[in-house]
Amino acid sequence: MTSGSGGGIEVTVVFPCLNEHEAVGLCVTQALEAMGSAGIAGEVVVVDNGSTDGSAEVAAAAGARVICEPRRGYGRALRTGFEQAHGEVVVMADADGTYDLSKVPEITRPVLAGEVDLHLATRLDGATRASMPFLHRFVGTPVITFLTSRASGRKLTTDSQTGYRAFRRDQMLDLGLVGNGMELASEMLIKSARADLRIGNMEGGYSPRIGESKLDTWSDGWRHLKLILLLAPDIILVGPGLALAVGGIAALVLGFTQPAGVEVGSARWQPVFFSGIALVLGLQAFFAGAVVSAYSPVARSQDRFAFLRNPLWPRRAAALGLFVAALGVLIDLGLFIAWVQGVNAIPTTGVGFGFASLAQSLLILGGSSAVFGVLARFMRAPDERPSPSTRPGSGRP
Repeated sequence: MTSGSGGGIEVTVVFPCLNEHEAVGLCVTQALEAMGSAGIAGEVVVVDNGSTDGSAEVAAAAGARVICEPRRGYGRALRTGFEQAHGEVVVMADADGTYDLSKVPEITRPVLAGEVDLHLATRLDGATRASMPFLHRFVGTPVITFLTSRASGRKLTTDSQTGYRAFRRDQMLDLGLVGNGMELASEMLIKSARADLRIGNMEGGYSPRIGESKLDTWSDGWRHLKLILLLAPDIILVGPGLALAVGGIAALVLGFTQPAGVEVGSARWQPVFFSGIALVLGLQAFFAGAVVSAYSPVARSQDRFAFLRNPLWPRRAAALGLFVAALGVLIDLGLFIAWVQGVNAIPTTGVGFGFASLAQSLLILGGSSAVFGVLARFMRAPDERPSPSTRPGSGRP
């Protein structure tokens, strides 16, 4: 990381660039003209990410300072640009003609004035959203924006995926960003919110891109979800899983108290069938989120589940799983004996269904927990396993 030392430069506009020869020169010219007209001492940095179409030469001819970053990735190129920028304030934008770069003075003004720390130019106003692909406009961006807001603890913006942003360079570098792909957009917002940075929004406009898009809808979407999961497993898995498990328990209790089922209009609903599914899926999601929380170095809930990092927990998980599965077997055995003896036909009544659902849930949860614990124990590296001299009850110091 280099320190900013640009001889009085106030603003650096950073463009990541991979084969954008059709638009990069225009973008550089527009950004420089906008800053010049507003009296801003600025520079444009184009981070060439391995272009083979002469983009770097076009950018340099237009007046940009070109930096070569051989490590591929939108986020990797941007982070290199942030590190090499000379301005106190950095503006990031795409080199494909989609953003209105005449608004560089407008997006930087609140940051330069100390009113906000991160300023976003959103794309979802009615006049410009039609330029976005259908899936991105109605599915990808709204879903990721919702999850990003949840992971941040508050609503930050209506467009978490805008690539047109302004911020103070030193503050952004202090966040320790690690994203190498498109997920950097979400990481930047979540970590900024957790650092109590002030985040503002403005309408930035959005035009059809010039040239071929490099965005991969599904893989880039998955990278966003994976990043949000690592940052906030409590939001994605722990909370929803716990809520679903509680719903499953409630449905199970309802099944026992109303064995004939619950009337829903002209139909009759048997809650026991829902209870088993909800209980199993909910608890598995909860435990998966707990494990991710314990081992993710950036999760807010890491300390809450720190006990899972105990080297003995796989063994305990396996033992608990076997115990829970054994309870399920005992319940099934009791139902079988009652069926053989014809005791009020318990297995075929509503109460019997409830016990059968409970036994099934216990068997699935117990069995999966036992298998997971055994696998976790034997898949750990040998140097991570407790040595005989440190095992409890070994009688050795």
